[in-house]
Amino acid sequence: MKTHILTLTLSFIFCLTALAELKWEQTAVELHPARGDKQAIGHYKYQNVGKTPVHFKSVHASCGCTAAQSQKDQVGPGEKGEITATFNIGDRTGTQVKTVTVETDEAANQKTVLTLKAVIPQELEISPTFVFWKQGEKPEPKTITVHAGKDFSVKHIKVTSSSPDFQTKVEETGEGQFKVDVHPNETSRLLASTLTIQSENSPKTFYATARITTAPTAPGAPAIQKAPGAPAAPTAPARPPAPTGQTR
Repeated sequence: MKTHILTLTLSFIFCLTALAELKWEQTAVELHPARGDKQAIGHYKYQNVGKTPVHFKSVHASCGCTAAQSQKDQVGPGEKGEITATFNIGDRTGTQVKTVTVETDEAANQKTVLTLKAVIPQELEISPTFVFWKQGEKPEPKTITVHAGKDFSVKHIKVTSSSPDFQTKVEETGEGQFKVDVHPNETSRLLASTLTIQSENSPKTFYATARITTAPTAPGAPAIQKAPGAPAAPTAPARPPAPTGQTR
């Protein structure tokens, strides 16, 4: 009886190993597109190391800026192939991570997630991207530094404020390096501005934010009690959201 059970167990294990199975050379790639490249393409090679064919049910990317494609719909035992993922760079900069989900009829591993990481040269590096003043604070200038990224030549930049309540002044401090002084006309009320930053010969746009904020309450300070019959304080206008970074 024990021998019979052992034989069945071994037969079951053998059947599992004989099933279709894709073996991937790699499921993650890191790409470094050159300046001016419009696309970054990842290649994911595989082989069916099982004994039965593998059928692809679906291959889809995580976003509309990436297209994924399989060379074939079915992979026979021992056959090789690859999935390609094409990321359209557009005006994106910095590190971009995209995924492609591959679904097959494999019994053991029906879904495989492929990762494409693209490190795109950034034309301008900005620090900080947010400057602020507390309400009632002296409206002195605060500085944003801008410098050209590696392999980029930038001689001039243009900075524009979305609000006339904030003024900007650009000063070149070195080759490809700039200082942007930002100051509000006043700090008596809540204000916000989006600062648009561009180099002279590039269509790409970068952003920073300037804002007048409310003064924070000191930790542990008792709440101020309103005198009976006193009018309610006016509600401060809602602050617009800060931009997330460069245009996507």
